[in-house]
Amino acid sequence: MTFADLLEQVGSTGRFQVLHVTLAALPILMMASHNLLQNFVASVPPHYCAAHANLSGPALSPEDTLLVSVPLNQQGRPECCTRYVHPQWYLLPTNSSNDEPDNWEVQENEIEMQGCVDGWKYNVTEMTSTIITEWDLVCDHRSLKQMAQTIYMGGVLVGAVVFGGLSDRFGRRVLLLITNLMMGVSGTCTAFAPTFSLYCLFRFFSGMALSGTLLNSFSLIVEWIPTHVRTVVGTCTGYCYTTGQLILAGLAYNIRDWRWLTLAVSLPFYVFFLYSWWFLESARWLVLNKRPEQAVKNLKAVARINCKKTEGDKINLEVLQKSMMKEMSCSQTTHNALDLMRTPVMRTITICLSAVWFSTSFAYYGLSMDLQKFGVNIYLIQVIFGAVDIPAKIIVTVSMSMVGRRMSQCVSLILAGIMILINVLVPYELQTLRTCLAVIGKGCLAASFNCCYLYSGELYPTVIRQSGMGWVSMMARIGAMVAPMVLLLGEAVAWIPGFIYGGAPILSGIFAYFLPETLASPLPDTIKDAEDR
Repeated sequence: MTFADLLEQVGSTGRFQVLHVTLAALPILMMASHNLLQNFVASVPPHYCAAHANLSGPALSPEDTLLVSVPLNQQGRPECCTRYVHPQWYLLPTNSSNDEPDNWEVQENEIEMQGCVDGWKYNVTEMTSTIITEWDLVCDHRSLKQMAQTIYMGGVLVGAVVFGGLSDRFGRRVLLLITNLMMGVSGTCTAFAPTFSLYCLFRFFSGMALSGTLLNSFSLIVEWIPTHVRTVVGTCTGYCYTTGQLILAGLAYNIRDWRWLTLAVSLPFYVFFLYSWWFLESARWLVLNKRPEQAVKNLKAVARINCKKTEGDKINLEVLQKSMMKEMSCSQTTHNALDLMRTPVMRTITICLSAVWFSTSFAYYGLSMDLQKFGVNIYLIQVIFGAVDIPAKIIVTVSMSMVGRRMSQCVSLILAGIMILINVLVPYELQTLRTCLAVIGKGCLAASFNCCYLYSGELYPTVIRQSGMGWVSMMARIGAMVAPMVLLLGEAVAWIPGFIYGGAPILSGIFAYFLPETLASPLPDTIKDAEDR
């Protein structure tokens, strides 16, 4: 008898599993809202330099004041970052006034320019307030927008390292409680941040908490369900993230102030914190951490919830020890992150998964975090980018169940890279075609994410699963951190970001080919299990 047999005895797909998976997956609904929040709270509205405050001359309309103060760009719109040192009165229509101002002699050949010394004027049609308008993150300070997202993703990276290791040591449930509460508090503080520096600090802590919540929710889900439903359950939890993208678009459309929007996507985590007290700690983890008595209690509790109390009463320490003798003997050995690279098979798994997670996240956020470049309403493009995940994840779920995890991972990455590279060759004026190619590429990356979350959980054994998931999640966050910075290269050479975003998935698709197949394989509990497979 194995642990899978014990799980079948108390009910492997009963009422407990349905309720447990549903509640554990709900926080994932709001994770997309935080990961992609910057698309809305940091959207850059049309802007131009504020006109000269005191103009000596005839009474002018706002349009005429702008005309004599701010030059026009090649598209006939006011320049974003420069204005005339002196008002250019000669630009006024001849019938605008019968009076000539005192400095009419300033002519076109004497034009001097200056920066926006009196601030900026913003068109707040889409968002009434953003961090851009709040702290003037434009012109010389425009790189701070990308820096804010990089800092947030840095928090996600640190959270993956910190909470991944702590979870293997102290348990999934305790860390899930801590990170849910941390998410609610840091998100609330972000919404009321008085300065940009504090905004970045609180976003960093939000990123840390989100990473811990995701890792521990996923592990609690995987370790309480049987092998034959892992693919379906993994896909359903992936759809929570997809639904979260649509929720974000709806919230942002109805809440146009960045502070209230940030608060709206943070408050639900207080609810998640409260009901997380109900969760049962993973019995697998309890056994492997020398707490078999608590594991027996949890299995009996599952049996009661699944209406199999009689079967649950048959489980005791002796039965548990016989069922998991091999796993308990292995638990005598202390494991750490070095075990991810200690043996040849674990080394291959870790290196290949690192490449897969890095490039998937890198290209995914490179596409998803710059919605304004497509020239489409940002609320509409967010819905489109979210909706494409639905067919993409259905296709990859069928593929994982029929073809296998390895080929599904390879094909989704390589196809995504090809779509992005083709997009580099499409002229900027063909916005519809560019958007379609980007949507297909994003769908392939979403499929890759859906695959690698399940695939990684199946490849790493229980004794180091959280350390392994923490490591690959860290690689994904490094990719997400680097992605906004690559966008800045586009200011020098427009095609460089697309070339980099497309090349990385193709390269990692090759790495994925060297991973072992896990289709229909039992979940490994020890490093030896993974080596033998």
